[in-house]
Amino acid sequence: MPARNVWGYLVIWEFRPKAGMEGQFERTYGPDGTWAKFFRKGKGYCGTRLVRDATVPGRYLTFDYWTSRQALKQFRETNLAEYKRIDKLCEEMTHTERELGTFERVQHS
Repeated sequence: MPARNVWGYLVIWEFRPKAGMEGQFERTYGPDGTWAKFFRKGKGYCGTRLVRDATVPGRYLTFDYWTSRQALKQFRETNLAEYKRIDKLCEEMTHTERELGTFERVQHS
């Protein structure tokens, strides 16, 4: 896995797990969870962070770091069947899931 300081592309997702599924959700979406282990197969994956909202109960955000938009695109295209399979399994533990945005790192010289 590349060093964290080489990331150039970030995808942020918002989730609201079903009541009673929070522990399983955290294990699945955390930095050593199912998604992160799957992403580690991809060239250009830099890591995942999971945070829980301190003021809104039941709201979580994931931050998936990649070296570039192209690295993520290539990974998804190459692993689409497995991506869809994991996504389908994970739907059972969440009420809502939405992509908040994609971001490119600002480089200063």
